[in-house]
Amino acid sequence: MKDISHINRCIVNTAEGLAAGLCHFSPPSRVALIYALTKSDPLRVYDPQNLLGGHEPRLKELFLDSSHWRKNVLDSFGEELLAQVRHEDYVHPLAGIISFCGQSRPLFLQMWCTEQHPDICCIGPTERWLEYAARLLSRNAAAKRMLDLGTSDYVLREYALHAVRDHIVDERNRVLGLDTHLRIFPILDAVLDISKTREEGAWPRGELVFVEPANLGGVPFVVHFSSLQRPELRNSKHTRKMLMAVEDSDRKLISDGKHILGISKGEIPEGSLRVDFKGGYGFLYLDGNPVCSFSDGAFSSTARRANLVYLEEFLLEKNLAPSIGDNLFAIAAKIVRYAGTCKFGCTIVIDLNNPPLPLPGQKLEPPIDLTRDDLLELAQSMAKIDGALHLAADLKLHAFSCLLDGLNVPGENRARGARYNSALRFSHAHSNVVVVVVSADRPVSVIQGGVELAARCEWPPLPYHMASSPTLEEWIER
Repeated sequence: MKDISHINRCIVNTAEGLAAGLCHFSPPSRVALIYALTKSDPLRVYDPQNLLGGHEPRLKELFLDSSHWRKNVLDSFGEELLAQVRHEDYVHPLAGIISFCGQSRPLFLQMWCTEQHPDICCIGPTERWLEYAARLLSRNAAAKRMLDLGTSDYVLREYALHAVRDHIVDERNRVLGLDTHLRIFPILDAVLDISKTREEGAWPRGELVFVEPANLGGVPFVVHFSSLQRPELRNSKHTRKMLMAVEDSDRKLISDGKHILGISKGEIPEGSLRVDFKGGYGFLYLDGNPVCSFSDGAFSSTARRANLVYLEEFLLEKNLAPSIGDNLFAIAAKIVRYAGTCKFGCTIVIDLNNPPLPLPGQKLEPPIDLTRDDLLELAQSMAKIDGALHLAADLKLHAFSCLLDGLNVPGENRARGARYNSALRFSHAHSNVVVVVVSADRPVSVIQGGVELAARCEWPPLPYHMASSPTLEEWIER
């Protein structure tokens, strides 16, 4: 007979540590768990923050209309404590959700879920995080030691580095086999150390590539460093200096995970780990595929791209001609990307009124056609000037350096400054407009009707205690 109260405590503790850790690696993230204690028990749902709301039809199809999940895969894994359910339908069953589904002897089935944010480099590290949460829950449920619960909470909160490492190791093992010699933990530690090391006041820029020692023969070296004088990777200051030789070029520093071996130009062997330092931040790639980004001495899931999904949805809802909506989005996206690259803040007013609103600012007579590349480039430069760009549905820039005014509205955020709050007030006072605000420190806000469309909700905190979880059937019918 299973100790239900102990298992409930294990679930709450695991979920709390998992959510806290993911919220530092990604934007604010909710977690949920679908589980069955034994093969004959009904599935239950632990979802205190309604992550799975809206997915009821798919969950019913997967778990109530089918009994495939009751198939026991543990026998093929001997005494293994946890075995992944490898059926394709259970790997990514829900749109916009990252999940891991596994079986163990203490808990017959558990599927951990969290949000798949739009601005994510790769879901692999998050999947490994969910997998480790499943393993910890199984072990704690079997051990029945309360002391282990606090340890599990702490481990899951601090699991980001391990999650990145686990994903890289799994992918490299899949490509190169199990007998590899690159040690990933020291490499990741070195990457963070180098990213925090300035040289003459400048942050590191350039590419550093880690190649499996057995594949170094396939590296097109431009120069080799003497074997007696190769910089050690752990000497972050020296490695930072060497990056200056490949800065702003297509050259790369090559390392075997211990030393800097030389400089290469060209294709790198399969299974290589490439680090692209871009100043105050950077990206990690495996065989050209992004793994994660890093900044401020920590890894993150963000791809550091402006999230303009809400602008695209706004334009689609307006039933504009496809050529108009697509071009408006493309123009705004290019201006936003330029502002992000040059690290300045700006505001873009997209005005669908006919005629366009009379905004106070530097008017252009006649308005300039932004479908022309040369004039769009001019508009990008005008965005640097204080005030907003006034873009209308005719795909023309009518004015720049515009002032946005309006009355006080609920939801203003003094921490966001005048540009953001002026956009809230202006959009609240005028219909048929959307305002895109780019902050100098990279966040992009899409504002309509006095509300930021992508504003983050404050999710209710996870409960400290759990009396019981509803069955999946009860949860769907609630």
